Amino acid sequence: MKGYIQVYTGDGKGKTTAALGLALRAAGAGFRVYIAQFVKGMKYSEMDILPRLSDYITLRQYGRDCFIEREPTNEDIQAAQEGLKEVKEIMCSGEYQMIILDEANIAIYFNLFSVDDLLDFIREKPKGVELVITGRKADTRVIEAADLVTDMKEIKHYYQKGIEARSGIDK
Repeated sequence: MKGYIQVYTGDGKGKTTAALGLALRAAGAGFRVYIAQFVKGMKYSEMDILPRLSDYITLRQYGRDCFIEREPTNEDIQAAQEGLKEVKEIMCSGEYQMIILDEANIAIYFNLFSVDDLLDFIREKPKGVELVITGRKADTRVIEAADLVTDMKEIKHYYQKGIEARSGIDK
């Protein structure tokens, strides 16, 4: 099987959700999936269920906490860069058929690692690995390198009415 490069970007809700749906579908087909979450270091509901699917899906966070409202620290940058390096080794190990780099696009935007680092990662992708990259503000070079790109466009969101993220739905 040839693996392709998929990118889910844009300001609308659903990028990580789409990637998690792909992970579930891949696991149902017997594939092994590695999910690397960048920027995120907080608890999300998927962290409660995915350990039950550990024969097929592995999730690891390479973020320390949510720094979206502050500048990333050296520790944030180091965690992301070491994470990307670790995930590249995991991707090349042959153990997984799908690799998900959740929030990798926004990690570039916040200078946690460079677009060149991600493009190097993409170039190292083995033929049979499906690579999924999520996050707002995808760099045009990442979009060009991808085989499938979906731009999630926000039309309306209940956050605009002051509704906070709900467990099991938004986080």
